[in-house]
Amino acid sequence: MPLSEHEQRLFDQIERSLAEDPKFASAVRASDPRFHARRRLLVAAFVIVLGLALVVYGTVSSNTPLGVAGFVVMLGSAAFAMQSRRKSSAPTDLHAVGGTATRRTRQTRKSGFIDRLEDRWRQRPEGHR
Repeated sequence: MPLSEHEQRLFDQIERSLAEDPKFASAVRASDPRFHARRRLLVAAFVIVLGLALVVYGTVSSNTPLGVAGFVVMLGSAAFAMQSRRKSSAPTDLHAVGGTATRRTRQTRKSGFIDRLEDRWRQRPEGHR
């Protein structure tokens, strides 16, 4: 639904005032879990490359323990990256700030086949019994 002209002007004004406040922008960025997950993914990618360099150096210098250590570093960093990616793709809960929410949100849960069938049965039209 498009905004009215007055609402659009108010929205633009709010957007400009928020963009001019660097302290607010950094506070919002610092509290965003996706920002932290993205940073953890970048660190994990760097450590994977470092582990690969250790594997190559250990192989070239015939230093087997160094190559194995590089592989373990790569494996651990890949596991850390997968965990960070899983956390970043998880839905974040929205919290009302200063007041009560006017809408209820549906609880997200991992439901099985039977649960989905039960939900569909409850949501069927009343005329089809």
